Amino acid sequence: MLINCAAYQEGRKLDDIPVEQISDYIERPGCFVWVALRDAEPEELDLMQHEFGLHELAVEDARHGHQRPKIEEYGDSLFGVVHTVEIIDGDLRVGEVNIFVGPNYALSVRNRCKQDFLGVRARCEREPQLLKHGACFVFYALMDAVVDRYFPVINALEEELETIEETMFTRGSERASIERLYQLKRKIGVLKHAVSPLMEAVSKLYGGRVPTLTAHAQEYFRDVYDHLYRVNTRIDSIRDTISTAIQVNLSMVAIDESEVNKRLAAWAAIFAVFTAFAGVWGMNFKGMPELQWQFGYPLALLVMLSVGGYMYYRFRKSKWL
Repeated sequence: MLINCAAYQEGRKLDDIPVEQISDYIERPGCFVWVALRDAEPEELDLMQHEFGLHELAVEDARHGHQRPKIEEYGDSLFGVVHTVEIIDGDLRVGEVNIFVGPNYALSVRNRCKQDFLGVRARCEREPQLLKHGACFVFYALMDAVVDRYFPVINALEEELETIEETMFTRGSERASIERLYQLKRKIGVLKHAVSPLMEAVSKLYGGRVPTLTAHAQEYFRDVYDHLYRVNTRIDSIRDTISTAIQVNLSMVAIDESEVNKRLAAWAAIFAVFTAFAGVWGMNFKGMPELQWQFGYPLALLVMLSVGGYMYYRFRKSKWL
């Protein structure tokens, strides 16, 4: 689906143009065309490939989708894949934005993503002095917009972790806390898979040998890398905290089990006393003098209760009961 198609020259918008006129505008000196597609059909990609002369391998990746975040260089053009991450009904949904950039064109194709980039286009058009950089600045603006949208996601995940931490010491909530922590860990993994590969890719766009297309805009891509680095650092911090919280929960479970085992052991020891006395006095040998005692039965009960009571007192004092 075509969202918009516009031509720009010297940083200012000329007009919205039909797709059929793209080839006319990209031949003009200092002019470039910016096209945005959503959930593009194969026929639309074929048309864009014909109009812009896109590399067939890049088009194949965009057609198949589900690519790892990356930036690839094809001659004087670039092909980038970035993942969008948004929270929908408490779950993380991952979309994909394929960006084709050449000296005189910028093409973005977003798939499985509800977020739009109309604000990005409006921002670029408000800054013609930056848009003079051409399609390269559009490439930066689109990547910057995707990366900036990671921050609300990481903020929400941090808040979720804080909520779990507040309830994890409530007795009886250990199992539920561990389940929530593992769910949060899975979400963090999803965001990590979007951020880490993109960091590696963006780092190749500034410093040292960089593509010709981005040579005059290295500071902008360094800014994107800095944002990615901040997000990645917070992701690692959350992962470490989750691992610690899981260990704490498991320790709490072990402590609770130990408390139960101590109570069972204490009661078993007390009843073992009754069993021992009853076993000795229940043998019924003829030579046992206690069998003929008039008060033997109440005395035996008194001895057993006394010893059992003393053991109960000692276990209570040592907090086993």
